[in-house]
Amino acid sequence: MLDKKGIAKRIAKEVKDGYYVNLGIGIPTLVANFVRDDISVEFQSENGVLGMGPFPFEGEEDADIINAGKQTITTLPGASFFDSALSFGMIRGKHVHLTILGAMEVAENGDIANWKIPGKMVKGMGGAMDLVASAENIIVAMMHTNREGESKLLKRCTLPLTGVGCVKKIVTNLAVLEVVPEGFKLLERAPGITVEEIVAATEGNLIMEGEIPEMNI
Repeated sequence: MLDKKGIAKRIAKEVKDGYYVNLGIGIPTLVANFVRDDISVEFQSENGVLGMGPFPFEGEEDADIINAGKQTITTLPGASFFDSALSFGMIRGKHVHLTILGAMEVAENGDIANWKIPGKMVKGMGGAMDLVASAENIIVAMMHTNREGESKLLKRCTLPLTGVGCVKKIVTNLAVLEVVPEGFKLLERAPGITVEEIVAATEGNLIMEGEIPEMNI
């Protein structure tokens, strides 16, 4: 089973040379720590940063340099800062190659719910709706089940939707799955996790073809 860092490390393998990548709040922000050194990637944050680097070491934080989740970050040589209008112009203009988001629920048809928390006051969905409406490649980083052990990969989302039919791939603590017309296609399983455990933790339609390999991270 993967922890949050393990999920981020596996997703980092999906990042290609030359990509412009938006990292959502939570697990996705860790991805920048695991991207290969031999490729060039520009990480974008919708609060107006292009060229984010890994998180700073303790004692080296600059409170004026933050991501959309208000976490302190580092910037790489050549990084730039700009206003939200320009930032969302990049997003809505489809200049971001890959968007990595967290989610509370994902449906088997690619719907995503990632902003409304039941019983809690929330300010809104932030930039998530723009991101999922504009990006052509969306990867979700999430836990496979909630704290009660109930599946978060569903036939239909029960929470208010952020986007419809937009998710391409999901990496959880148990598996890597691709959203296909028939449902969730199981591509890889986490170290130490059996196919039976993934089946039991998935409410939506799960598709398996041949032997499912263990992740190599």
